[in-house]
Amino acid sequence: MQAFTYSANPAHIVFGAGSSKSVADEVRRLGGNRALVLCTPSQEENARLINAQLGELAGGVFSGAVMHTPLEITRQAIDVYERTGADCLVAFGGGSTIGLGKAVAHRTNAVQIAVATTYAGSEVTPILGETENGVKTTVRDASILPDAVIYDPELTVDLPVSTSVTSGLNAMAHAIGGLYARDRNPITTLMALEGVQSLKEALPVIADRPNNVDARSNALYGAWLCGNVLGSVGMALHHKLCHTLGGSFGLPHAETHAILLPHTTAYNARLAADVLAPAAKLFGDDLAGGLYDFAESIGAPLALKELGLAEANLDRAADLAMKNAYWNPRTLERGAIRGLLQCAWSGDRPG
Repeated sequence: MQAFTYSANPAHIVFGAGSSKSVADEVRRLGGNRALVLCTPSQEENARLINAQLGELAGGVFSGAVMHTPLEITRQAIDVYERTGADCLVAFGGGSTIGLGKAVAHRTNAVQIAVATTYAGSEVTPILGETENGVKTTVRDASILPDAVIYDPELTVDLPVSTSVTSGLNAMAHAIGGLYARDRNPITTLMALEGVQSLKEALPVIADRPNNVDARSNALYGAWLCGNVLGSVGMALHHKLCHTLGGSFGLPHAETHAILLPHTTAYNARLAADVLAPAAKLFGDDLAGGLYDFAESIGAPLALKELGLAEANLDRAADLAMKNAYWNPRTLERGAIRGLLQCAWSGDRPG
């Protein structure tokens, strides 16, 4: 056993069917007096139900959350937060809403509660990705971590299969990247493998029977574990490419993660073969190819061109990926990264 350092992120998790009814209890437990509910426009109706459940603690709804947490939206939310006299945030939704909650809390020191409705996993990380002037940057700070997270699988039953699949693969990407992270340790490896296995079992069931609450519960459990991995270790090439494509080219977050996962895994497969071996047992000896085949079997998008990325932008994306590069087990080579992007753009199986 090699020496290691493991720092657990403090978290209060409420997990189980019907647990979303405890939002008001969590606001009180954390000392909040008025909670502003955050959501995307598509979740406004459900967010207003949560606001109604808060009763005397209700501070209203801000429904302007969007992908990649643009700074101008954060400023709008802070203005509403201050005008309503709120001292607590309830982020109801997926990564876009939770990202907005983090951004507001980071600047106002607000108490924040995340009610996760997708498999993003960001609700248990002290990491904030923000976009300004077409560039996405990340910040890691203890103030960014939500104070409580509620996982109610009943809230995910109506999540469209397409979103469920890409969100789940997004969570898997956190765990696969964690297996070869420079600061990985035995605890994060256990969480990563358990999380990937839970999602691998749950996603095909969800694709076939979206209303299966057991599968939805397993997927949330897996996403929670994968998110914990992301919050505990550093990021590498995979996340750098996703941040580049999302922040600079406006590609959707989960879909981009889902498409790139087999290709970034292939890029690192040889130099990280030993630490990726346990995951390869789940998908076959060729982990990258196995991940691609799994994504195809559950109907996930396979090509960046499906997301509207022009082939002419691949050169610029490769150049941006080389700037302020994250640590990676394999040295970043501009030509190899350009080839990776070409393969992912075309939707070819890595090999």
